[in-house]
Amino acid sequence: MRSFLALALAGTAALAPVPALAQSIDLSAVQEQLAAMQAEISRLTAQVAELQAREATPAPVPVAVVAPAPAPSPTVTFRGAPEIAQEGGWSFKPRGRLQIDTAVVDAPSSIAGNSLGHGTEFRRAYIGFEGTVPGGFGYRMEADLANSSVELTDVYLTYKASRELTLTVGQHKPFWGLDELTSDVFTPFMERAAFGSAFGFERRVGVSGNYAGKDVIVQLGVFADNAADLNADTNNSYSLDGRLVFSPELGEGRLHIAGSAHIRDLNDAAATVRYRTRPFAHTTDLRLVDTRAFSATGERSFGLELAYIQGPFHMTIEGHRLTARRPGLPDPDFWGGYAEVGLLLTPGDKAAYRNGAYDRIRPVKPVTAGGIGAIQLNARYDRIDLTDGAIVGGTQQAALLSAIWIPTEYVRFLLNYGHLWIDDAAVLAGADPDYQVDTFGMRAQIDF
Repeated sequence: MRSFLALALAGTAALAPVPALAQSIDLSAVQEQLAAMQAEISRLTAQVAELQAREATPAPVPVAVVAPAPAPSPTVTFRGAPEIAQEGGWSFKPRGRLQIDTAVVDAPSSIAGNSLGHGTEFRRAYIGFEGTVPGGFGYRMEADLANSSVELTDVYLTYKASRELTLTVGQHKPFWGLDELTSDVFTPFMERAAFGSAFGFERRVGVSGNYAGKDVIVQLGVFADNAADLNADTNNSYSLDGRLVFSPELGEGRLHIAGSAHIRDLNDAAATVRYRTRPFAHTTDLRLVDTRAFSATGERSFGLELAYIQGPFHMTIEGHRLTARRPGLPDPDFWGGYAEVGLLLTPGDKAAYRNGAYDRIRPVKPVTAGGIGAIQLNARYDRIDLTDGAIVGGTQQAALLSAIWIPTEYVRFLLNYGHLWIDDAAVLAGADPDYQVDTFGMRAQIDF
């Protein structure tokens, strides 16, 4: 009993301090700690919710970035000079030619002056460029820099309306005929037919169309004057020029039959014309046949062409007749023509013809391949008559020979000889209007 009472008293003594401890705790501090804990719990809860939302949102699909295709590189080919072409229709090519001539005109010593004899010149020194533009357009610009002067030659734009039809605007050749439309780098003689220079065949500013079918070519244009002459107020002329070509295959070769017509109005009340030509040597400015200037209001002329090309052989006959219009006065008629044959002596080489004109001869065995190139011999009879009625300009006949060496397709060397008969000459040999002349010529040529 005493033991139980002692134990109870001891337990009571141990519990007695509890109320005092409870009374010593600061309840406001506890509340602040609880509030801080709740705030932290809320912040952590918000972060967890944000992470869960991010995981629930699907990741964006990556977009493939396609790099633009590189522009196609231009292609460069070489045809005498580099030609740069780009897909879509762009192209550009420089072009040019150089002809160095030396010639001797052996005429009677009784001809006054020193214009004949020996002479050397840069016959042509062309430089220019050509190319195409998207949409079927093309262009060419070229100038002759020979003898320290600048003369525009071909300067024009073209439009390929269809496979057969090409339109041209600018300075180019009216459709005079086979000899004139054959490029001077392909002609078999150093100078073209006498009637071409006598009748003033030249480039003129105009607009034209060229239709080229399988065997038929139709050419038609309207022209003003040469670009160099248009600066003068008196050059108001205009002309209508046309040419028709029929060139079918005949046997193993090709036949060429063509005709051209030209109607020109000088369109000036005080206009004059003059017809003359050199003695097949451009190194002299002396013309032995010459009508001198006379009044006229216009010109009418017609040309006929016949040719046959087979392998190394070619034959050409061409003539042109011109009438000077003189209202109130007789209209004088002048005419000229030539007959020519040519033969390539080197085996396998062929005469070239394309688009109604003679073209580039390409040696089968050029010197670059260990061969000798191509060798061609040509003979021509040429006649020009500039006398009719009261107009006495004289008559010139010529027998011509040429030898051509073509070591590569872009290089030529020519030798020319001509014997001329002059009647009723504008330049007398003493007192004699009838005499004979010999001409010798050489040319070195390169083109690209």
